[in-house]
Amino acid sequence: MSTRPWPRLARGTTFWLVPVIALAAAAVAGSRRSRLCAVAAPPLVMFTGLTLWFFRDPERTLGQGRLLSPADGVVQSIHPWPDGRTRVSIFMNPLNVHVNRAPCTGTVTSLAHIPGGYLPAFDKDSDRNERVVWHLKTDLGDVEFAQIAGAVARRVIPYVNAGEVVRQGDRIGLIRFGSRVDVYLPEGLTPAVSVRQRTRAGQTPLA
Repeated sequence: MSTRPWPRLARGTTFWLVPVIALAAAAVAGSRRSRLCAVAAPPLVMFTGLTLWFFRDPERTLGQGRLLSPADGVVQSIHPWPDGRTRVSIFMNPLNVHVNRAPCTGTVTSLAHIPGGYLPAFDKDSDRNERVVWHLKTDLGDVEFAQIAGAVARRVIPYVNAGEVVRQGDRIGLIRFGSRVDVYLPEGLTPAVSVRQRTRAGQTPLA
């Protein structure tokens, strides 16, 4: 377990955090001399706190299961796929932890960025959204999952590259703001979750 007094912050967030913190600090510093700064300081400090909370990356105790959820969120849908697999879609709202984790141990055989739109992640047509599609070579065979951008989350940041080995529960990437993660359960595996069930990355068994 971590001995940190506060949760660590996710990698790849400096671009967002530095200007937000700097602006809030400037408003607070100038609040005694400027009425505008005095008015702006409270909401800017609150926004900074919310941004830090959004980009938190807490430590997790690994759950037990052949496939674990790669994301915090709510199971949006469970669909049988034509090739025998089952797709489990997990919707992540802005209050969820947005660091994603490897659902199982394996080698990253491919990692593809696919351009697309930015519809809300809960929209049925969000299948065409910007995404990063992963394939892992595992003891279960090929395991595919996708990090999907949403209306606000317009960037997916992978933490590992093709050819690397990841262990179950390892941090593999970040999606900024509300978004979705799809996991394709290999043929023969039965979902261990149900629609509207809450999940925690690296802890909730999917199959």
